[in-house]
Amino acid sequence: MAVRQPRYSKEEFARRGDEIYESQVRQQVEVENHGKIVAIDIETGAFEVGKNSIIASDLLLAHHPDAQIWFVRIGHRAVHRIGYFEAG
Repeated sequence: MAVRQPRYSKEEFARRGDEIYESQVRQQVEVENHGKIVAIDIETGAFEVGKNSIIASDLLLAHHPDAQIWFVRIGHRAVHRIGYFEAG
């Protein structure tokens, strides 16, 4: 499997990903997909939604094999959380 090399700085990658999510994707996915992951190609604006980042990226890469992927957890500030969490 080929390793995809980033074509942008971390800052530019994040800026593009956040901009595309806010301006093009959010209104299409937020209502019915809270907590799911959206994978966004920061070059084309194409995106796919999945229950986790692996599923979302696999769906996106099936259509855009050279995608530069930015992930967003729909309705949350971060994709992953670190540390202990107890529900209830």
